[in-house]
Amino acid sequence: MRADLAVSMPVTDPATAEDPLLRSKFEIPERPRFMVARERLRDLLSNRADVPVRLVVGPAGSGKTQLVASWVNGGAEGTAVAWVTLEDDDDQTCGFWTYIVEALRRAGVPISPALTPVTSSSGVDRSFLVRLSAELSEQQIPVLLVLDGVSALTGEQWATDLEFVLRHTSPLLRLVLVGRWDPPLPLHRYRLDGRLAEVRSEDLAFTAEEAGELLTLHGVDLSPAGLSSLLEHTEGWAAGLRLFAIALQDRRDADRLVDTITGNEATIAEYFVDEVLRVQPPHVRAFLLETSILDTFTPELAEAVTGRTDALRLLVELARRNAFVQPAAEYSAAYRFHRLFAELLRAQLMYEAPERTPQLHRRAAAWFAAQGQTAEAVSHAVRAGDWAGAGTVIVDHHAIGRLVLDGRTGRLGTLLRHLPEDSEDAEVAIVSAALALSDGSAERCAHQLSRAQELVMRRGWEYSQALALADLLLGVLLAAANGDHAQVLQLSAAAEHALAQAPREDLARHPELRVLLLAAKGFAQSGRGAIDAAAVTLTEAVAGAVAGCEYPRVECLQHLALIEAYRGRLGHAEKLANEAIDLADRCGLEPARRPADGHLALAWVAMERYDVDAAGRHLRIADPKRRARHGGLTAGAHALVKSRRLQARGELRGAVLLLDDAAAAHEGTRSPEWLAREITLSRARLMIATGHPDQALATVGGFAEPYSPDVVVVQAAALTATGEAQQAREAIQPVAGTAGLAPPVAVEAWLVVATLAAQAGDGDGARTALRHALRLAAPESQRRAVQLVWSQLRRVLRDDDGLAEQYRALLGTQPGAQRTAEPDPDTLVIVEPLSRREMEVLQGMAGMLPTEEIAATLYVSVNTVKTHVRSILRKLSASRRNEAVRRARALGLI
Repeated sequence: MRADLAVSMPVTDPATAEDPLLRSKFEIPERPRFMVARERLRDLLSNRADVPVRLVVGPAGSGKTQLVASWVNGGAEGTAVAWVTLEDDDDQTCGFWTYIVEALRRAGVPISPALTPVTSSSGVDRSFLVRLSAELSEQQIPVLLVLDGVSALTGEQWATDLEFVLRHTSPLLRLVLVGRWDPPLPLHRYRLDGRLAEVRSEDLAFTAEEAGELLTLHGVDLSPAGLSSLLEHTEGWAAGLRLFAIALQDRRDADRLVDTITGNEATIAEYFVDEVLRVQPPHVRAFLLETSILDTFTPELAEAVTGRTDALRLLVELARRNAFVQPAAEYSAAYRFHRLFAELLRAQLMYEAPERTPQLHRRAAAWFAAQGQTAEAVSHAVRAGDWAGAGTVIVDHHAIGRLVLDGRTGRLGTLLRHLPEDSEDAEVAIVSAALALSDGSAERCAHQLSRAQELVMRRGWEYSQALALADLLLGVLLAAANGDHAQVLQLSAAAEHALAQAPREDLARHPELRVLLLAAKGFAQSGRGAIDAAAVTLTEAVAGAVAGCEYPRVECLQHLALIEAYRGRLGHAEKLANEAIDLADRCGLEPARRPADGHLALAWVAMERYDVDAAGRHLRIADPKRRARHGGLTAGAHALVKSRRLQARGELRGAVLLLDDAAAAHEGTRSPEWLAREITLSRARLMIATGHPDQALATVGGFAEPYSPDVVVVQAAALTATGEAQQAREAIQPVAGTAGLAPPVAVEAWLVVATLAAQAGDGDGARTALRHALRLAAPESQRRAVQLVWSQLRRVLRDDDGLAEQYRALLGTQPGAQRTAEPDPDTLVIVEPLSRREMEVLQGMAGMLPTEEIAATLYVSVNTVKTHVRSILRKLSASRRNEAVRRARALGLI
């Protein structure tokens, strides 16, 4: 490494006629002050007799010479070492072999004075090589010949002659060849025979430990992060590390300076210019400067940027010569510059021809665009200041959906951080609209879409199919953001037609286009109350949401989960919600994008299964008050499920107030029609529960006739509560027998029929209806509706053991049985178990039955029930009945 070395320049005795320059060619370089012992590399140069050739190849300043010198000084005992430092033209005439013979003599090898090289028309005379080989073969100790700088030799004859001598003197003669690229010896043959030791560029790169030792020798103290950054910047290049160390000496802010020093820093730039750039022919120098605008590039890209047709040949030769150009990876057809060298080249290009840089970037952008590499094309267009070109690439490559999803933090968004919003180009306006939409600014998005349409008009309505599709898609997404479901459905048809016209290969690269469109359409269908169509559309969107579409997939999954919970398909809803939550966890979505509606769906499912505690946990996670932005679906569903939980806990007034507020907020939040409908019906049910059936009838009367089955069921329940049994019976009977009803509606309908029959004293009819209800509720464990009316129907079980067993199966319990649960160290442990009778009383307490009804159900006195209640409170360490029920659920008793 020339930057590290102080080459020994001995002073010549005046009495001798020896040339001091000639003498220096045979001196082994002395150890520099800042020498780092690199045992791992010295081991690669092991002095084995069966390895006649050692090759050390690397770029300028990689520490080749000093490595070999330290190895020779420390590991060549019992060997005569002949060292020759070669320079340009040393292979002319017989100069090369003159130096070899002189080096051997200086190493103590007894070479005959009469042996001098004689040139012939084909190089050195063959008889000289034969005699030299013969004399070396007679040596008693091995001879190590080090040729430092063999890359300075331009011909090939020297290598042929040297290989001849080596072949006839091995194993006594051993070669060490040091240079920037491979010498023209038959290295492949030695490599196959296992007779070649190699140290190459990747071996010469400093490790973190070696770099740290070098910095310590210079008095530089870097943090682990600073050292890692320095290694990344220099790629372990020895000269670069040394020059950085010199620059950082005695600086207290060394960590901060590491990231500020670049390849065009004075000392580094001088090294590169002297060692690499200045020695290149003009056309190669121009090629290096022009391709420096590229990070990783193929020969085809280099030709497109420079206009040359011989890029492959130049790159292969530059890489072979270790001119800081190297393959991007093993077996890769692409190339790259050393990072520091690239920085110097770019600085030099800007200094010599700044007007060329934008043109070169435009050429690169055009090439990448033709290859379909969107981000790379946009990157070069932006660096050329060609915003119109960047916008056109994004639109023509159908990457507008990706821009919406990733926003300003994605790769494209980062490149467009300085995008002017007042550009007079339609494509740029479309891109600005997409970024505004990803920011959550519907107003700016609408403004940019309007500008885009105006700019298209100015150019005579000239627009591409890709621009039309981008405009339509953003129109759909903007309408969805504004909650305009009718506009979404209207534009979706045109957008789907435009999508069908797009090239298949583009759609395959950008599946997010179809996913975004289907998601918006499905949400709009849900918003209009078409839940069956919405479920189909959203399911299709989920199926098409491959990698890169995780966020819309989460949105679709959680919306589907709420729809399925509403339709009573609790198991499927639970599966969809958990899938949404798991996907969000795997993707690491930020808090604002976490699936609140997924937790709402789980709360809805838990509440229908009458798991009050689980519903409470999910409601707390999904609470809209904890989120900066939420839609009408989230607020409405949260209010609905929370009101049902309050009702289950006996807090009817709070449940009513919650739904009243939700109903009042419906218009402002634009919650889906099906959800608003369910909120209205739930308000009517609460009116019935609080003794105001007339108000419930008035509320139900607000629906358009003919009433749908769910409305008829609530109407019949209200009529039953007012005493209009016959009218209620006439309304409910046709509905109860209808096939294909949603499970919640069917269960509630049969419960109303059972209630009517029980009130009329028709025990058989009540039991039959109740049996229907329990059978329909069982598959999805829909316990809530049954629990709400159980106080009115409990007497029906008195004389029907089969029906009682069916009821217990729905509750998931058997008489006297206690469900097991995983022990939780944070919960209480029961020391004294509950008796069978106490378990039965506890079930009544969980069903919120008054003491009198529990007593009637168990056929015991009220005082006996009170005694059992006191015993339950004592065993569960509870002071109130509600507290006892909560602890019993936590312990898995009920």
